[in-house]
Amino acid sequence: MADFFRGRRLRSTAALRALVSEHHVTAQDLIMPYFVVDTDDAAFRKEIPSMPGQFQLSLQEFEKQLAEAVAAGLKSILLFGIPKCKDATGSEGYAEDGIVQRAVRLAKSRHPQLVVITDVCLCEYTDHGHCGILQKTEHDVTVANDSTLTLLQQVAISHAKAGADIVAPSDMMDGRIQALREALDAEGFTNLPIMSYAVKYASSFYGPFRDAAESTPQSGDRKSYQMDPANSREALREATADVLEEADFLMVKPAGAYLDIIRMLRDGFDLPLAAYQVSGEYSMIMAAAQNDWIDLDAVTMESLLAIKRAGADLIITYFAEDIIKRGLVQ
Repeated sequence: MADFFRGRRLRSTAALRALVSEHHVTAQDLIMPYFVVDTDDAAFRKEIPSMPGQFQLSLQEFEKQLAEAVAAGLKSILLFGIPKCKDATGSEGYAEDGIVQRAVRLAKSRHPQLVVITDVCLCEYTDHGHCGILQKTEHDVTVANDSTLTLLQQVAISHAKAGADIVAPSDMMDGRIQALREALDAEGFTNLPIMSYAVKYASSFYGPFRDAAESTPQSGDRKSYQMDPANSREALREATADVLEEADFLMVKPAGAYLDIIRMLRDGFDLPLAAYQVSGEYSMIMAAAQNDWIDLDAVTMESLLAIKRAGADLIITYFAEDIIKRGLVQ
């Protein structure tokens, strides 16, 4: 019989498959997002309807849930805040006693070894829901890029003073990495890394997040500052700009529908690369699993392996806490 390739030799047993497995997802790779609410109700814990198993949490509830997750092996978190009051400039986003600032101090005081990353943006804090200061033009209303940078600097500095380990600007304003680096350095935070949402698309997969963070734009959309899903070469331009402005990490958001972009950035840059498995990706998997259409654990792990295989070093995912607690990753 003619010779032919026998790939099945390395697939015949679970032990052999594990021995030659090319990619793995570990607890060290995963970053868990949390939504912390500024509320007088210490026991506030509200499930997000469009994100089953995810909650808006008071500081007290956040403290309890985080303690359990860290005890199980969670290594890194990403914080989003929901303020009591919103205004045109998102002033609660850079207040010394803002909700994220308090959550950072709480997390670092209880778990000094935990990596605490903060989202640097204004959309959760503005009354209009956009990521910066609105500017009226003759024909439209848009976000004013350069004046927004000044506010983002204040947000980043307030997070740094609270004890954040990494700041992660998600606003997609031009020049934001340079602006944040200059501001942080001027305040003495020269060693604080910046994780840039370098390639953030104007995606339809963000819908459930806007319920969670209460950040839906009151008018218009974010297509003028987030990227067009049709474009891939533009991703390289955005990432290159952030590298030149001294970003320490790059990120692609969303992850699942943009695996080709993750691979482009992995091949093009040597910085640590994160990918965000966003709310819509999470919610679709959860909805299908609740209808018994898929195996939740198998599909979750396959989706995360795909992101790692595409080239991501780190994955921000709403599955992180659960799969760590249940021992699906170590």
